Amino acid sequence: MKITDYIDYWSLVVLILTALLFIGALFFKGFTHDLLLETGVFLVSVKIIMMIYRNNLNYRDVKKDLGEIKQILSEKKH
Repeated sequence: MKITDYIDYWSLVVLILTALLFIGALFFKGFTHDLLLETGVFLVSVKIIMMIYRNNLNYRDVKKDLGEIKQILSEKKH
């Protein structure tokens, strides 16, 4: 299994870029109050990517179900 089975390419790029910026903020700003802001931004990015993954799974399920319904309807016509 590849990581792209779970997450699309652009979401992976956003996640890596956000993580790198978060780590960079740790080094440049240190452990200050702004760390909470940086953590919040990182967690929001992760949450959005998790939602994209769930929506993708739901889309695949709906697509599969519609294909089954289409097949049943075509069998009833004939």
